[in-house]
Amino acid sequence: MAEKSYPMTAEGKKKLEEELENLKKVKRPEVINRIKIARSFGDLSENSEYTSAKDEQSVVESRISQIIEMIQYANVIDTDEVASDEISIGKKVTVQEDGEEPDVYTIVGAAESDPDQGKISNDSPIAKALLGKHVGDVVTVETPVGSYDLTIKTVEVA
Repeated sequence: MAEKSYPMTAEGKKKLEEELENLKKVKRPEVINRIKIARSFGDLSENSEYTSAKDEQSVVESRISQIIEMIQYANVIDTDEVASDEISIGKKVTVQEDGEEPDVYTIVGAAESDPDQGKISNDSPIAKALLGKHVGDVVTVETPVGSYDLTIKTVEVA
């Protein structure tokens, strides 16, 4: 079995560590307190506050486990080890489709993906087409609804 690996930027790992700290020191104690209070209301079989708090506890504990695993198997990408014009995780890329306005993306690990902020996962079709390419290259992006070509205009460290 291949070892797990979660590629991410140093910033992405730091954010996960901060989230883990918050979940352990703030969120978990809040939920435990809610469970104690709800328990004091009596009959647990008809106690919606208790059920809700236990459900939230399950979500919090699941997320804590997930983050611990992601941090344990983090593969922090050092952009200094990659040529300045080569696209890798942690790079900001400007691309343009013929006749369209340029788009700017920052390629990050899946754990830190945020398309609304222009941060796309290294597993996305666009990132897969771009990784390892250089300024001036034309790449074909394969999507479920067809393919299109992008020209790489600029590459910089995010």
